[in-house]
Formats: sequence, structure tokens, C-alpha cells
Amino acid sequence: MSRGGDFWARRKAAVAAEAESDLRADARAEMADAQAVLEEKTDAEILAELELPDPDGMQPGDDFSAFLTKAVPERLRRRALRKLWLTNPTLANVDGLVDYGEDFTDSAMVVEGMQTAYQIGKGMLKHVEEMARQAEAAEAVVEDVSEEIDEVSEEPALVEAEKVEPVELAFAEPAPELEEAPLVPRRRMRFEFEQPPMEHQ
Repeated sequence: MSRGGDFWARRKAAVAAEAESDLRADARAEMADAQAVLEEKTDAEILAELELPDPDGMQPGDDFSAFLTKAVPERLRRRALRKLWLTNPTLANVDGLVDYGEDFTDSAMVVEGMQTAYQIGKGMLKHVEEMARQAEAAEAVVEDVSEEIDEVSEEPALVEAEKVEPVELAFAEPAPELEEAPLVPRRRMRFEFEQPPMEHQ
């Protein structure tokens, strides 16, 4: 009996969990449909439909919790939170030491009407092709120049060598040998010291 009871208890819990998951899935689907409908409307229309104030006009002390409900689209929720951060002096006056306090997204640096050579799925294909074309053109020019240099080097020299007359070189007469000076014997210096007479005692 205990085994049968455990089986039916597990079966009942599994059915309840399946029903609960179905309800959650239905709720998510309804929320997604509602969000899709709201995405097609402007912010002013959504604010009027949900009876919400304009988040940009809210002041310090106003209640921003109404924008945190699931019915509010994500873009309006972000606008409200951004205004909340600006109106709250504790959150607005940062000390400049926040590493990610600036907007480093690409949308902050996008210039209107900017054109790029990047293609989805192909990357910078045109830019790479242009670089390859320029490289091929440079190689062709180098080959043409090398061929011209080879043709010029293969032509025989047509200039006759001029006859060079021999030039007589005048050699200077050798310098006369210097007469050797006679050797003079070295003299040694001699010193004589006079000794004082010794006194007799």
C-alpha cells in the first residue's frame, strides 16, 4: 500500500507541476503578445493607455514604482529609471570613480548617415578586394620595370674604348745618404771633496 500511495502522490505532484508550467507558459505568451502590441505604439499612446505620467517630467519625490510593472514596455521602464537616477542626488552625484559610468555603446558614437564598407556575412569584402587589386597593380608595375631593366642590360656596348696614351712617370731622385757623424767618447764627471783637517786633542 505504501508503494502505491507513493506512486499516486508522485503522479499527482507531476500533474500539478505540469499544469503550473502550462499556466506560466500561457502567461508568458500573453505578455509577449501584449508587449508586441505595445511596441507598435508610440510612448505617448502607451502612457495615455496605462494612465502614467511622462517620465521625463517627473520630479524628485515622485513615485516611479508604477513603471516597474510587467505591463510597461522595457523602453519606458528604462526612461523612468534614468530619470529616477538623475533626480536622486545620491545616485546622480557620482564621484567620477565609476569605471562603467559612461555610455560606451556603439549607439553613443553612431553618426547619422554614416556609411561603412562592412557587409553582413561578408565583412569588409569590398575593402579587401580593393586592397588585393592595388597589390596586383603594384606587382605588375614592378614586373614591367624589371623586364625593361633586363632588356637594357642585355644590349651590347657600342661605345669603343678610347686609346689611352702611355704616360711616362717621373721618379724623384733618391735622397743623398747622410754622412754619419764621428762618435764622440762619453766623458764622465768627477767630483772631489775636501776633507777638513782633524783637530788633535
